[in-house]
Amino acid sequence: MFASGEEFLYLECSSCGSIQIKDVPDNLSSYYSGSQYYSFVPLVRSGSLASLLKKIRLTLFLKLKLSKFAPEVYGYWLQKVCTKLDASIADVGCGNGQLLYEMHAGGFKKLVGFDPFLPAGVSIADGIELKSTDLASSQEKFDLIMYHHAFEHLVDPEQELITCYDKLNPKGRLLLRLPVADAQVWKDKRELWVQLDAPRHLGIPSVSGLKHLAGKCGFEVEEVEFDSTEFQFWGTELYEAGLPLDLRHRERFSDLQILEFKQKALRYNQEGKGDQICMYLQRKD
Repeated sequence: MFASGEEFLYLECSSCGSIQIKDVPDNLSSYYSGSQYYSFVPLVRSGSLASLLKKIRLTLFLKLKLSKFAPEVYGYWLQKVCTKLDASIADVGCGNGQLLYEMHAGGFKKLVGFDPFLPAGVSIADGIELKSTDLASSQEKFDLIMYHHAFEHLVDPEQELITCYDKLNPKGRLLLRLPVADAQVWKDKRELWVQLDAPRHLGIPSVSGLKHLAGKCGFEVEEVEFDSTEFQFWGTELYEAGLPLDLRHRERFSDLQILEFKQKALRYNQEGKGDQICMYLQRKD
């Protein structure tokens, strides 16, 4: 990401194809520098009019089921996991809390973020608390727990799933969004794959490996949806060129190239070989 030139050894499971870093760096927190790492950029707040429009849009989406009103940030999976505005929701690995802030602007009322890399806990709006701890430290129970590209950062994913089971209310749901080792771009480009993201991504499972682990920890997999984007291609090409992951370098690609990348990503998703998924799970009771 930062073109530091450091090397990290990863292991690949010969059974399911999942990937795992061999040794977790002792100074792992230094790779989440607030001045560089994207999760900790300043929060973008909405004015009163924008917040009102977001609430109207979410109400129309939930009440009338009109897809054109789906909130851009979270709408496409929201209707599958949680439609009640008073549901208690936790976002693990919340970063600056932007997603929770958008959900709050849309009308959700009980939102908590967890991120041990935050310098301190903070309340970013009435009804949204960000905690600089992990989920296991919480005494609360939730209707929905979400990991938006955070699960791959965990040292012990099995223990995290056990914690999720314990922290969910009966029939509670778990949403995992993460890169997967089923990716064709991983098979083609190996260590240049942009979502390998060494050393922050400690473990990248295959779909079959994650399904097995989730079942072992008491979850039923309801659906797996590939949702990879053109990022897997242009980001990987930047690494091939020896460039850091800087959005300014995206301008190297023409509009036609980006369109071709988008079409290729859609095809890969349909074929089950995109580089990231949404996995919808429910606690067995």
